Amino acid sequence: MALTGIQIFKLLPKTNCGECGVPTCLAFAMNLAAGKAELAACRFITEEAKAMLSEASAPPIRPLAIGAGENVVKIGGETVLFRHEKTFVNKPGLAMLITDGMAAAEVDARLKRFKDLKYEWVGLTLRAEMIAVKNESGDAGKFEALVKKIKTETDAALILMSDKVDAMTAAVKASADRVPLLYAATEPNCDAMAALAKENKCPLVAKADSMEKLAALSDKLSAAGVKDIVLDSGARTLRRVFEDQVFIRRAALNQKNRSLGFPTITFPCEMTGDLMKETLIASTLIAKYAGIIVLSDFQGESIFPLLVGRLNIYTDPQRPMMMQQGIYPIGNPTEDSPVLITTNFALTYFIVSGEIEASRVPSWLLIMDTEGLSVLTAWAAGKFVGDAMGQFIKKCGITEKVKHRKVCIPGFVAAVSGDLEEELGPGWEVKIGPREAAHLSAFLKMGA
Repeated sequence: MALTGIQIFKLLPKTNCGECGVPTCLAFAMNLAAGKAELAACRFITEEAKAMLSEASAPPIRPLAIGAGENVVKIGGETVLFRHEKTFVNKPGLAMLITDGMAAAEVDARLKRFKDLKYEWVGLTLRAEMIAVKNESGDAGKFEALVKKIKTETDAALILMSDKVDAMTAAVKASADRVPLLYAATEPNCDAMAALAKENKCPLVAKADSMEKLAALSDKLSAAGVKDIVLDSGARTLRRVFEDQVFIRRAALNQKNRSLGFPTITFPCEMTGDLMKETLIASTLIAKYAGIIVLSDFQGESIFPLLVGRLNIYTDPQRPMMMQQGIYPIGNPTEDSPVLITTNFALTYFIVSGEIEASRVPSWLLIMDTEGLSVLTAWAAGKFVGDAMGQFIKKCGITEKVKHRKVCIPGFVAAVSGDLEEELGPGWEVKIGPREAAHLSAFLKMGA
């Protein structure tokens, strides 16, 4: 049973040092009891107290990892119902379904789409990470061969789907080093699947058709020594799967229900035969609160909006989206092309770069690190001022790419032009751009 805040407080060092992020040990204890803090934040706690507090400090939804290498999918570990309360931690994995009943050409086409559908977005690579491999044929040999093929040709985190223990055993043997998720343990095969998961140190899905049965099954797997569990409530309609996701999250966070304190897996691919309807269902489940979402297929027009939506929801709302500092060539600029500078707030970059592209005037855009602040906010904070801008311009390497010494700054910070010219030194000319990005295209066409 979880400890109360007062019980936790008695085991803390009571230094009130504030290094954990809150001013007192009592406040930290209350946050720990509520699942809003991690025990590791206190560096003065004794090993004995750590052991005693392990239950209380464990996340209400157990975190686990699927996959290996650079493409590891981490799910669970959530501590809040709403992202404005703190933040969502581990974004849900998006999986493509491939079965051993598909023709070889279809399998190859899907694998190609899995590898090709990647997008550069705000300095990040957006992609789906998982492939669900289903033993549709019932043939253990065909299932194993397909798993080997997918493992060889992709870096996908794998979900192995079979209700036959012999087929699952062969597939796990072929992919154990990839740490696949095993789907699924049910009441009839619970013991065999638990033994297989434990032997190969793989996470395991518990599947039942009601919350009561699901909780009982997860307890049985936990008692058998399986700690990394994913829950499937059996829901295959939008209404019920939505209700189940909310129920499981609330039970884990508000009621401290350890039986349901695990991430979930959902199957829009089994709810409709229309890929775009799957996409709508998946978008709902990204927000509320699936750990893994299995789709029948990926197409650019369906997977891209899901990737962007997932990024937005699982980005810390207290940290702005930022571009990497550097020089961004737009439209194949030359040594005579204009040079412009702005901040690394992602929205600012996209608006400014879009207007430059619309002008069809090849340009060099300098993105300066202002910790993700917009132009006016960065200027007010002293991060986008003349001396700092000048040092960045001199060090960024733009002088090796252009023969002129002219730089255009946003009109809203025209006041820093003098300081910037002084910092840059003789020979430099600072031009004042428009106050609004919408006027930038016309400004460049006039010969800026």
